Amino acid sequence: MGPFMSPFNNLLCMLLGISFTVWFTLLLVFIIVPAIFGLSFGIRRLYMKTLLKVFEWATVRMERGAKEKKHLLYKPYSLNSIIAKEPTSLEEELKEIRRNCSSRELDGSASTTTSPSPSSSEFEMSDTFYFCRRGIESIVDDEVTKCFTAEELESWNLLTRSNNNFNHISTRLTVLWGLGVVIRYGFLLPLRMKNFLSEKVHLMCYRICVRALTAIITYHHSENKPKNGGICVANHTSPIDVIILASDGCYAMVGQIHGGLMGLIQRSMVKACPHIWFERSEVKDRHLVAKRLSNHVKDKSKLPILIFPEGTCINNTSVMMFKKGSFEIGSTVYPVAIKYDPRFGEAFWNSSKFGMVNYLLRMMSSWAIVCSVWYLPPMSRQEGEDAMQFANRVKAAIARQGGLVDLLWDGGLKRGKVKDTFKEEQQKLYSKILVGTQEVRSRS
Repeated sequence: MGPFMSPFNNLLCMLLGISFTVWFTLLLVFIIVPAIFGLSFGIRRLYMKTLLKVFEWATVRMERGAKEKKHLLYKPYSLNSIIAKEPTSLEEELKEIRRNCSSRELDGSASTTTSPSPSSSEFEMSDTFYFCRRGIESIVDDEVTKCFTAEELESWNLLTRSNNNFNHISTRLTVLWGLGVVIRYGFLLPLRMKNFLSEKVHLMCYRICVRALTAIITYHHSENKPKNGGICVANHTSPIDVIILASDGCYAMVGQIHGGLMGLIQRSMVKACPHIWFERSEVKDRHLVAKRLSNHVKDKSKLPILIFPEGTCINNTSVMMFKKGSFEIGSTVYPVAIKYDPRFGEAFWNSSKFGMVNYLLRMMSSWAIVCSVWYLPPMSRQEGEDAMQFANRVKAAIARQGGLVDLLWDGGLKRGKVKDTFKEEQQKLYSKILVGTQEVRSRS
Protein backbone atom coordinates (compact mmCIF):
# COMPACT_ATOMS: atom_id res chain seq x y z
CA MET A 1 0.00 0.00 0.00
CA GLY A 2 2.95 2.29 0.66
CA PRO A 3 3.97 2.95 -2.99
CA PHE A 4 0.39 3.79 -3.89
CA MET A 5 -0.24 6.11 -0.90
CA SER A 6 2.88 8.24 -1.44
CA PRO A 7 1.71 9.79 -4.78
CA PHE A 8 -1.69 10.36 -3.27
CA ASN A 9 -0.21 12.22 -0.28
CA ASN A 10 1.96 14.33 -2.59
CA LEU A 11 -1.07 15.21 -4.72
CA LEU A 12 -3.09 16.09 -1.62
CA CYS A 13 -0.34 18.33 -0.27
CA MET A 14 0.02 20.04 -3.65
CA LEU A 15 -3.74 20.72 -3.83
CA LEU A 16 -3.76 22.10 -0.29
CA GLY A 17 -0.81 24.34 -1.11
CA ILE A 18 -2.49 25.66 -4.26
CA SER A 19 -5.74 26.25 -2.38
CA PHE A 20 -3.95 28.17 0.37
CA THR A 21 -2.05 30.27 -2.17
CA VAL A 22 -5.20 31.13 -4.10
CA TRP A 23 -7.09 31.94 -0.89
CA PHE A 24 -4.31 34.17 0.46
CA THR A 25 -3.96 35.96 -2.90
CA LEU A 26 -7.68 36.70 -3.05
CA LEU A 27 -7.58 37.89 0.56
CA LEU A 28 -4.64 40.18 -0.17
CA VAL A 29 -6.02 41.61 -3.42
CA PHE A 30 -9.67 42.06 -2.51
CA ILE A 31 -9.56 42.66 1.26
CA ILE A 32 -6.24 43.86 2.72
CA VAL A 33 -4.94 46.12 -0.08
CA PRO A 34 -8.31 47.91 -0.62
CA ALA A 35 -8.64 48.35 3.15
CA ILE A 36 -5.20 50.01 3.33
CA PHE A 37 -5.86 52.48 0.51
CA GLY A 38 -9.61 52.90 1.03
CA LEU A 39 -10.48 51.49 -2.40
CA SER A 40 -13.54 49.57 -3.54
CA PHE A 41 -14.06 47.32 -6.57
CA GLY A 42 -17.85 47.62 -6.43
CA ILE A 43 -18.28 43.93 -5.62
CA ARG A 44 -20.35 44.58 -2.50
CA ARG A 45 -22.72 46.93 -4.30
CA LEU A 46 -23.19 44.35 -7.06
CA TYR A 47 -23.84 41.80 -4.33
CA MET A 48 -26.44 44.12 -2.77
CA LYS A 49 -28.28 44.63 -6.09
CA THR A 50 -28.32 40.88 -6.70
CA LEU A 51 -29.79 40.27 -3.24
CA LEU A 52 -32.53 42.85 -3.88
CA LYS A 53 -33.59 41.04 -7.05
CA VAL A 54 -33.64 37.71 -5.21
CA PHE A 55 -35.68 39.25 -2.34
CA GLU A 56 -38.20 40.68 -4.79
CA TRP A 57 -38.63 37.34 -6.53
CA ALA A 58 -38.94 35.47 -3.22
CA THR A 59 -41.52 37.94 -1.89
CA VAL A 60 -43.66 37.75 -5.03
CA ARG A 61 -43.46 33.95 -5.05
CA MET A 62 -44.29 33.76 -1.35
CA GLU A 63 -47.28 36.10 -1.64
CA ARG A 64 -48.61 34.15 -4.63
CA GLY A 65 -48.25 30.84 -2.80
CA ALA A 66 -49.84 32.20 0.37
CA LYS A 67 -52.78 33.51 -1.63
CA GLU A 68 -53.31 30.14 -3.28
CA LYS A 69 -53.15 28.26 0.03
CA LYS A 70 -54.99 31.03 1.95
CA HIS A 71 -52.22 31.40 4.50
CA LEU A 72 -51.83 34.47 6.74
CA LEU A 73 -48.54 35.86 5.51
CA TYR A 74 -48.22 39.05 7.54
CA LYS A 75 -49.54 40.16 10.88
CA PRO A 76 -52.81 42.10 10.62
CA TYR A 77 -51.22 44.98 12.45
CA SER A 78 -47.79 46.06 13.56
CA LEU A 79 -46.86 48.06 16.63
CA ASN A 80 -43.74 49.27 14.85
CA SER A 81 -45.75 51.71 12.76
CA ILE A 82 -45.96 55.06 14.47
CA ILE A 83 -49.47 56.54 14.59
CA ALA A 84 -49.54 60.12 13.36
CA LYS A 85 -51.29 62.33 15.89
CA GLU A 86 -52.34 65.90 15.26
CA PRO A 87 -50.51 68.27 17.62
CA THR A 88 -53.30 69.60 19.86
CA SER A 89 -53.10 71.00 23.37
CA LEU A 90 -54.72 69.52 26.43
CA GLU A 91 -57.01 72.53 26.79
CA GLU A 92 -58.29 72.29 23.21
CA GLU A 93 -59.05 68.58 23.50
CA LEU A 94 -60.90 69.07 26.82
CA LYS A 95 -63.02 71.82 25.29
CA GLU A 96 -63.90 69.60 22.33
CA ILE A 97 -64.87 66.70 24.59
CA ARG A 98 -67.00 68.92 26.82
CA ARG A 99 -68.68 70.50 23.81
CA ASN A 100 -69.57 67.10 22.34
CA CYS A 101 -70.90 65.79 25.64
CA SER A 102 -72.95 68.97 26.18
CA SER A 103 -74.54 68.75 22.73
CA ARG A 104 -75.48 65.11 23.26
CA GLU A 105 -77.08 65.88 26.62
CA LEU A 106 -79.16 68.66 25.06
CA ASP A 107 -80.27 66.45 22.17
CA GLY A 108 -81.29 63.57 24.46
CA SER A 109 -83.03 65.57 27.16
CA ALA A 110 -86.06 67.86 27.03
CA SER A 111 -85.06 69.58 30.25
CA THR A 112 -84.41 73.28 30.14
CA THR A 113 -81.53 73.01 32.60
CA THR A 114 -78.48 74.88 31.37
CA SER A 115 -75.50 72.61 30.61
CA PRO A 116 -72.00 73.51 31.82
CA SER A 117 -69.91 75.64 29.50
CA PRO A 118 -67.17 73.86 27.51
CA SER A 119 -64.64 76.30 29.00
CA SER A 120 -65.77 75.73 32.58
CA SER A 121 -62.99 75.64 35.17
CA GLU A 122 -64.74 73.03 37.27
CA PHE A 123 -64.04 69.34 37.03
CA GLU A 124 -66.42 67.44 34.80
CA MET A 125 -66.87 63.70 34.46
CA SER A 126 -66.30 64.00 30.71
CA ASP A 127 -62.67 65.04 31.42
CA THR A 128 -61.92 61.43 32.28
CA PHE A 129 -62.62 60.46 28.67
CA TYR A 130 -59.49 62.31 27.57
CA PHE A 131 -57.20 60.60 30.08
CA CYS A 132 -58.73 57.17 29.40
CA ARG A 133 -58.24 57.61 25.66
CA ARG A 134 -54.65 58.77 26.05
CA GLY A 135 -53.93 55.87 28.39
CA ILE A 136 -55.29 53.33 25.92
CA GLU A 137 -53.34 55.00 23.08
CA SER A 138 -50.14 54.74 25.13
CA ILE A 139 -50.75 51.02 25.68
CA VAL A 140 -51.57 50.27 22.04
CA ASP A 141 -49.06 52.68 20.48
CA ASP A 142 -46.29 53.04 23.05
CA GLU A 143 -43.68 55.38 21.55
CA VAL A 144 -41.02 54.23 24.05
CA THR A 145 -41.36 50.44 24.02
CA LYS A 146 -41.55 50.09 20.25
CA CYS A 147 -38.24 51.94 19.89
CA PHE A 148 -36.58 48.86 21.40
CA THR A 149 -38.29 46.25 19.19
CA ALA A 150 -36.75 45.20 15.89
CA GLU A 151 -38.63 46.58 12.91
CA GLU A 152 -40.66 43.88 11.13
CA LEU A 153 -40.36 43.88 7.35
CA GLU A 154 -43.31 43.68 5.01
CA SER A 155 -41.21 41.61 2.60
CA TRP A 156 -39.05 38.54 3.21
CA ASN A 157 -35.26 38.66 2.98
CA LEU A 158 -34.85 34.87 3.22
CA LEU A 159 -34.10 35.08 6.97
CA THR A 160 -36.71 33.19 9.01
CA ARG A 161 -36.12 35.56 11.94
CA SER A 162 -37.47 38.47 9.84
CA ASN A 163 -40.83 36.81 9.09
CA ASN A 164 -42.82 35.49 12.05
CA ASN A 165 -45.33 33.67 9.82
CA PHE A 166 -42.87 31.75 7.66
CA ASN A 167 -44.54 28.67 6.18
CA HIS A 168 -43.66 26.17 3.48
CA ILE A 169 -44.95 27.98 0.41
CA SER A 170 -43.24 26.08 -2.39
CA THR A 171 -40.40 23.65 -2.93
CA ARG A 172 -38.37 26.13 -4.98
CA LEU A 173 -38.67 28.81 -2.30
CA THR A 174 -37.69 26.37 0.45
CA VAL A 175 -34.69 25.20 -1.58
CA LEU A 176 -33.64 28.82 -2.12
CA TRP A 177 -33.94 29.49 1.62
CA GLY A 178 -31.88 26.36 2.39
CA LEU A 179 -29.23 27.47 -0.09
CA GLY A 180 -29.14 30.85 1.66
CA VAL A 181 -28.57 29.13 5.03
CA VAL A 182 -25.65 27.18 3.55
CA ILE A 183 -24.15 30.35 2.04
CA ARG A 184 -24.55 32.46 5.21
CA TYR A 185 -23.35 29.88 7.73
CA GLY A 186 -21.04 27.82 5.53
CA PHE A 187 -19.34 30.57 3.53
CA LEU A 188 -20.07 34.11 4.76
CA LEU A 189 -19.72 33.36 8.49
CA PRO A 190 -16.27 31.71 8.26
CA LEU A 191 -15.11 34.32 5.73
CA ARG A 192 -16.04 37.19 8.06
CA MET A 193 -13.65 36.00 10.77
CA LYS A 194 -10.92 37.92 8.98
CA ASN A 195 -11.47 41.02 11.15
CA PHE A 196 -8.74 39.77 13.52
CA LEU A 197 -6.00 40.15 10.89
CA SER A 198 -4.76 43.54 12.04
CA GLU A 199 -4.33 45.00 15.55
CA LYS A 200 -2.01 47.94 14.90
CA VAL A 201 -3.32 49.92 11.93
CA HIS A 202 -6.38 51.72 13.27
CA LEU A 203 -8.15 52.69 10.09
CA MET A 204 -7.27 49.50 8.24
CA CYS A 205 -8.71 47.40 11.07
CA TYR A 206 -12.07 49.13 10.90
CA ARG A 207 -12.18 48.85 7.12
CA ILE A 208 -11.49 45.15 7.45
CA CYS A 209 -14.35 44.93 9.95
CA VAL A 210 -16.62 46.73 7.48
CA ARG A 211 -15.79 44.18 4.82
CA ALA A 212 -16.18 41.43 7.39
CA LEU A 213 -19.82 42.47 7.85
CA THR A 214 -20.31 43.01 4.10
CA ALA A 215 -21.25 46.58 4.97
CA ILE A 216 -22.25 48.86 2.10
CA ILE A 217 -21.90 52.40 3.44
CA THR A 218 -22.75 55.59 1.58
CA TYR A 219 -21.14 58.70 3.06
CA HIS A 220 -22.64 62.12 2.31
CA HIS A 221 -21.08 65.59 2.70
CA SER A 222 -17.58 64.40 3.64
CA GLU A 223 -16.47 68.03 3.80
CA ASN A 224 -18.24 68.21 7.18
CA LYS A 225 -16.27 65.33 8.72
CA PRO A 226 -15.31 65.92 12.40
CA LYS A 227 -11.96 67.56 13.04
CA ASN A 228 -9.50 67.33 15.91
CA GLY A 229 -10.57 69.16 19.01
CA GLY A 230 -14.28 68.65 18.29
CA ILE A 231 -17.04 66.33 19.44
CA CYS A 232 -18.87 64.03 17.04
CA VAL A 233 -22.41 63.10 18.14
CA ALA A 234 -24.60 60.55 16.35
CA ASN A 235 -27.79 58.58 16.84
CA HIS A 236 -27.16 55.14 18.33
CA THR A 237 -28.54 51.89 16.92
CA SER A 238 -25.82 49.31 17.41
CA PRO A 239 -22.24 48.81 18.62
CA ILE A 240 -21.26 48.62 14.95
CA ASP A 241 -22.05 52.34 14.70
CA VAL A 242 -18.45 52.79 15.84
CA ILE A 243 -17.17 50.62 12.99
CA ILE A 244 -19.35 52.43 10.46
CA LEU A 245 -17.95 55.84 11.42
CA ALA A 246 -14.38 54.81 12.25
CA SER A 247 -13.92 53.17 8.84
CA ASP A 248 -14.06 56.68 7.35
CA GLY A 249 -12.03 58.47 10.03
CA CYS A 250 -10.37 57.94 13.40
CA TYR A 251 -12.10 58.86 16.65
CA ALA A 252 -11.49 58.77 20.36
CA MET A 253 -14.26 56.78 22.01
CA VAL A 254 -16.04 57.63 25.24
CA GLY A 255 -17.91 55.09 27.30
CA GLN A 256 -18.25 53.03 30.42
CA ILE A 257 -15.84 50.20 31.14
CA HIS A 258 -17.47 46.83 30.50
CA GLY A 259 -16.56 43.26 31.25
CA GLY A 260 -16.46 40.18 29.07
CA LEU A 261 -15.88 40.47 25.34
CA MET A 262 -16.67 44.19 25.26
CA GLY A 263 -14.13 44.84 28.01
CA LEU A 264 -11.48 42.89 26.12
CA ILE A 265 -12.13 44.99 23.01
CA GLN A 266 -11.93 48.22 25.06
CA ARG A 267 -8.60 47.28 26.63
CA SER A 268 -7.19 46.47 23.20
CA MET A 269 -8.47 49.73 21.68
CA VAL A 270 -7.00 51.98 24.37
CA LYS A 271 -3.51 50.68 23.57
CA ALA A 272 -3.69 52.17 20.08
CA CYS A 273 -5.59 55.40 20.79
CA PRO A 274 -6.26 57.62 23.85
CA HIS A 275 -9.88 56.61 24.36
CA ILE A 276 -11.79 57.80 27.43
CA TRP A 277 -13.22 54.97 29.51
CA PHE A 278 -15.00 55.53 32.83
CA GLU A 279 -15.63 53.28 35.77
CA ARG A 280 -19.29 52.83 36.76
CA SER A 281 -18.77 55.01 39.85
CA GLU A 282 -17.11 57.76 37.81
CA VAL A 283 -19.96 57.97 35.28
CA LYS A 284 -22.25 59.35 37.99
CA ASP A 285 -19.74 62.14 38.71
CA ARG A 286 -20.73 64.66 36.02
CA HIS A 287 -17.96 67.11 36.93
CA LEU A 288 -15.26 64.46 36.55
CA VAL A 289 -16.64 63.39 33.17
CA ALA A 290 -16.91 66.97 31.92
CA LYS A 291 -13.35 67.71 33.07
CA ARG A 292 -11.84 64.75 31.22
CA LEU A 293 -13.78 65.57 28.06
CA SER A 294 -12.80 69.24 28.28
CA ASN A 295 -9.12 68.40 28.70
CA HIS A 296 -9.28 66.16 25.65
CA VAL A 297 -10.89 68.69 23.28
CA LYS A 298 -8.49 71.44 24.36
CA ASP A 299 -5.65 69.43 22.85
CA LYS A 300 -6.06 70.01 19.10
CA SER A 301 -3.62 67.20 18.36
CA LYS A 302 -6.02 64.58 19.76
CA LEU A 303 -8.70 62.87 17.73
CA PRO A 304 -12.30 64.10 17.82
CA ILE A 305 -14.43 62.45 20.49
CA LEU A 306 -17.22 60.15 19.32
CA ILE A 307 -20.27 60.23 21.62
CA PHE A 308 -23.74 58.71 21.39
CA PRO A 309 -25.76 61.08 23.62
CA GLU A 310 -28.85 58.82 23.73
CA GLY A 311 -26.93 56.50 26.03
CA THR A 312 -28.60 53.35 24.68
CA CYS A 313 -29.38 51.64 21.39
CA ILE A 314 -32.59 52.69 19.59
CA ASN A 315 -34.17 50.71 16.72
CA ASN A 316 -33.25 53.32 14.06
CA THR A 317 -36.80 54.59 13.60
CA SER A 318 -36.53 57.39 16.18
CA VAL A 319 -34.08 59.61 18.00
CA MET A 320 -34.62 59.87 21.74
CA MET A 321 -33.48 62.48 24.27
CA PHE A 322 -29.81 63.50 24.15
CA LYS A 323 -27.99 63.72 27.47
CA LYS A 324 -26.78 67.28 27.91
CA GLY A 325 -23.35 66.43 29.38
CA SER A 326 -21.46 66.46 26.08
CA PHE A 327 -23.07 69.79 25.13
CA GLU A 328 -21.91 71.63 28.26
CA ILE A 329 -18.24 71.62 27.32
CA GLY A 330 -18.49 74.46 24.81
CA SER A 331 -16.63 72.71 22.01
CA THR A 332 -17.71 72.54 18.37
CA VAL A 333 -20.18 69.72 17.78
CA TYR A 334 -20.21 67.72 14.54
CA PRO A 335 -23.62 66.00 14.14
CA VAL A 336 -23.81 62.73 12.20
CA ALA A 337 -26.99 60.90 11.13
CA ILE A 338 -26.88 57.13 10.57
CA LYS A 339 -29.73 55.29 8.83
CA TYR A 340 -29.69 51.51 8.25
CA ASP A 341 -31.56 49.56 5.57
CA PRO A 342 -33.28 46.68 7.44
CA ARG A 343 -33.99 44.69 4.27
CA PHE A 344 -30.57 43.06 4.35
CA GLY A 345 -30.23 42.53 8.10
CA GLU A 346 -31.40 44.08 11.37
CA ALA A 347 -28.59 46.19 12.82
CA PHE A 348 -30.45 47.12 16.03
CA TRP A 349 -28.94 45.60 19.18
CA ASN A 350 -31.57 44.69 21.74
CA SER A 351 -29.16 44.36 24.65
CA SER A 352 -31.89 43.14 27.00
CA LYS A 353 -32.52 40.16 24.70
CA PHE A 354 -29.17 39.31 23.08
CA GLY A 355 -25.63 39.25 24.44
CA MET A 356 -22.70 40.71 22.54
CA VAL A 357 -21.48 37.36 21.18
CA ASN A 358 -25.00 36.35 20.10
CA TYR A 359 -25.52 39.74 18.47
CA LEU A 360 -22.26 39.58 16.52
CA LEU A 361 -23.18 36.08 15.35
CA ARG A 362 -26.51 37.40 14.04
CA MET A 363 -24.77 40.28 12.28
CA MET A 364 -22.17 38.06 10.66
CA SER A 365 -24.82 35.59 9.48
CA SER A 366 -27.01 38.28 7.90
CA TRP A 367 -26.86 39.09 4.21
CA ALA A 368 -25.23 42.50 4.56
CA ILE A 369 -25.25 45.76 6.53
CA VAL A 370 -26.43 48.61 4.31
CA CYS A 371 -26.55 52.14 5.70
CA SER A 372 -26.16 55.82 4.85
CA VAL A 373 -24.13 58.32 6.86
CA TRP A 374 -24.67 62.09 6.65
CA TYR A 375 -22.04 64.48 8.01
CA LEU A 376 -23.94 67.61 9.00
CA PRO A 377 -22.39 71.09 9.21
CA PRO A 378 -20.65 71.80 12.55
CA MET A 379 -22.83 73.43 15.19
CA SER A 380 -21.91 75.61 18.16
CA ARG A 381 -23.81 76.73 21.20
CA GLN A 382 -25.63 80.00 20.54
CA GLU A 383 -25.74 82.99 22.81
CA GLY A 384 -28.36 82.58 25.53
CA GLU A 385 -28.84 78.89 24.72
CA ASP A 386 -28.44 76.38 27.54
CA ALA A 387 -26.97 72.91 27.10
CA MET A 388 -30.36 71.15 26.89
CA GLN A 389 -31.63 73.51 24.20
CA PHE A 390 -28.42 73.02 22.25
CA ALA A 391 -28.74 69.24 22.57
CA ASN A 392 -32.34 69.34 21.32
CA ARG A 393 -31.36 71.49 18.35
CA VAL A 394 -28.62 69.04 17.35
CA LYS A 395 -30.98 66.09 17.86
CA ALA A 396 -33.63 67.69 15.67
CA ALA A 397 -31.09 68.23 12.88
CA ILE A 398 -30.00 64.57 13.02
CA ALA A 399 -33.59 63.31 13.03
CA ARG A 400 -34.54 65.56 10.11
CA GLN A 401 -31.59 64.45 7.97
CA GLY A 402 -31.95 60.74 8.75
CA GLY A 403 -35.72 60.64 8.33
CA LEU A 404 -36.18 59.64 11.98
CA VAL A 405 -38.89 60.56 14.48
CA ASP A 406 -37.75 63.18 16.98
CA LEU A 407 -38.89 62.05 20.45
CA LEU A 408 -38.45 63.84 23.79
CA TRP A 409 -38.50 60.63 25.83
CA ASP A 410 -35.42 59.55 27.76
CA GLY A 411 -33.85 56.32 26.50
CA GLY A 412 -33.32 55.39 30.15
CA LEU A 413 -37.00 54.39 30.23
CA LYS A 414 -35.86 51.21 28.49
CA ARG A 415 -34.86 49.85 31.89
CA GLY A 416 -36.40 52.29 34.37
CA LYS A 417 -39.79 53.62 35.35
CA VAL A 418 -41.29 56.90 34.23
CA LYS A 419 -40.10 59.74 36.46
CA ASP A 420 -42.61 61.41 38.72
CA THR A 421 -41.72 64.73 37.09
CA PHE A 422 -43.41 63.62 33.86
CA LYS A 423 -46.60 62.78 35.74
CA GLU A 424 -46.48 66.02 37.73
CA GLU A 425 -46.02 68.01 34.53
CA GLN A 426 -49.32 66.72 33.12
CA GLN A 427 -51.06 67.29 36.45
CA LYS A 428 -49.79 70.87 36.62
CA LEU A 429 -50.87 71.52 33.04
CA TYR A 430 -54.40 70.34 33.78
CA SER A 431 -54.51 72.32 37.05
CA LYS A 432 -53.43 75.51 35.28
CA ILE A 433 -56.33 75.14 32.87
CA LEU A 434 -58.83 74.87 35.72
CA VAL A 435 -57.28 77.60 37.89
CA GLY A 436 -56.60 79.96 34.99
CA THR A 437 -60.17 79.79 33.73
CA GLN A 438 -61.49 80.35 37.24
CA GLU A 439 -59.37 83.51 37.63
CA VAL A 440 -60.66 84.89 34.34
CA ARG A 441 -64.25 84.31 35.40
CA SER A 442 -63.61 85.95 38.80
CA ARG A 443 -62.20 89.09 37.19
CA SER A 444 -65.10 89.34 34.78
